[in-house]
Amino acid sequence: MLLANEVLDALPCRRFTLRSGAVRELGVALGANTFHEREAPPDAALARACDAVICELPAPLPDGYISELCLRVEPWIAGVGQCLERGVLLLFDYGLPRAHYYHPQRVTGTLRCHFKQRAHDDPYVNVGVQDITAWVDFTRVAEAAVASGLELLGFATQTAFLLATDIESLIAEATGTVEHARRAGEARRLLMPGEMGEAFKVMALARGYGNALSGFALQDLRHSL
Repeated sequence: MLLANEVLDALPCRRFTLRSGAVRELGVALGANTFHEREAPPDAALARACDAVICELPAPLPDGYISELCLRVEPWIAGVGQCLERGVLLLFDYGLPRAHYYHPQRVTGTLRCHFKQRAHDDPYVNVGVQDITAWVDFTRVAEAAVASGLELLGFATQTAFLLATDIESLIAEATGTVEHARRAGEARRLLMPGEMGEAFKVMALARGYGNALSGFALQDLRHSL
C-alpha cells in the first residue's frame, strides 16, 4: 500500500482567469520592492487544459473568474502507478469533483496560504516562508489514474472513511481521562464538517487488487467524478 497525505495539493499549479471568454494566465511580476500579479497569454498546454475543463462544465463561468489547474497530476500519478505492481494507493487531500471545483460561484479559486497557523489568500506576502497550496481536482486525478491503467476503488469524504474504518474504537481504547479527551479532540478535528471532515476527501487507486475496501462501505462518491 502507498499512502499520500496532502501531497497532491502541494504540487505546483497554474492560475488563470477569464477575460471576455478567453483564458489568461496569472503570473508573478516584480515591482519596485514587491511582487504583484500580472496577466499574460497562456501557453499551449495551459490553454488546451483550460478549454477541456471549461467545455465539460455544466454551467458557464463568469467573466473575471479565477481558478487553478495542476498539470503535474498526470505525470505524478503515472510515476507512482509504475511503482505499483499490485496494491492500493490511498490519497488524502483537500479537494472536490471537477463540477464543484470549477463552480461559477467559486470566483476566486482555491489557492490558500498558511503562515504561523493562520490561513489567508495573499501569495505575495511572507514570500519564501509560507506554504502555498491549491485544492485538488479529484476528477483530474481519476482521469489520470485510468490513463495509467489504475482502477478507481473508492472516493469518499474523510469523515465517512474514518468512521467506516472504526476510528471510534481508537477513542474508546484510550486509557485514562486525559488520553481519552486528547483522542476525542483529535477525532473531532478529523471528522467535523467545519474542520477537516468534509473538505478532505479520500481516493483509492489500485492495480491487481480486487477486494473491496472497508473505508468506503459507508459512502461512495465515485459517481460525482
